[in-house]
This record gives sequence, C-alpha cells and structure tokens, in this order.
Amino acid sequence: MYAGDRTPTETWDELSNAPEAVLVDVRTRAELTYVGFPDLSGIGKRLVAIEWQSFPTGSINDEFVDQLRSAGIGEDQPVYFLCRSGARSRAAATVATRAGYVAAYNVDQGFEGGVDVEGHRGTTSGWKAAGLPWRQG
Repeated sequence: MYAGDRTPTETWDELSNAPEAVLVDVRTRAELTYVGFPDLSGIGKRLVAIEWQSFPTGSINDEFVDQLRSAGIGEDQPVYFLCRSGARSRAAATVATRAGYVAAYNVDQGFEGGVDVEGHRGTTSGWKAAGLPWRQG
C-alpha cells in the first residue's frame, strides 16, 4: 500500500507548504502535450514527468523507480503521483512505496477526473476542475 490519497487541492496545499514535496505526473508525453499539465511555477517548483505506461502499447515502464531516483527524488521526500483520473498514479505510488519511498501519495481524481454526463473529462473533478494552475502545450 502507499501513504494515502490526496485531493488535487490538498496536493496543491502540501506542495506549497512543504519545500521538499514533489509532484510526479505519470501520464504519457502525448497527454502532457495535448491535454495539459499542472503549472507549479507559482510556488517555485517544477513538475517531474515520468511515464508509468507507454503509448500505444500500455506497457508498464520497467525503469520507473530508477527514473524517480535519477530525477533526484529521495525516498524520504513526500511524492505526489498524478495521472488522468487516479488509477495509474495509484499503481505508481504503490510501486514507489514497495521500492522504499515512505511518503508516496496518489492524487485522487487526477488531472482530469471522471467523465460528466456528456462524457467529457475535466469539468466535474480533478486538478483542472478544481481551478488549480495548469498549462497546455
């Protein structure tokens, strides 16, 4: 298991108040480019992007934990994992915990959240719907 789930707003607050806290976006490069990504510049931080699964095969990134370490993320730092809706980030937080990360959190609802009545994401829950800073492209 991992350290727990955090809403996007809780994650933003914790990233803002804990200098060592890191946000890792585990979505694909295509998702980051075309859908958008959290903008942490207002709190003086950078987003770390490490794919959990590759597109289009969906294969798990076997180098994920090594890439976390290569990004300079220590096992004692609070690490918040984000994906589209919270499923891939939950898996990433679990693997990171098994690898020795003691404060690996899943950002519940993810960047876009679930679908609304019209089948669109990003309107009812998630980072974007919470009105948190983000950028596109």
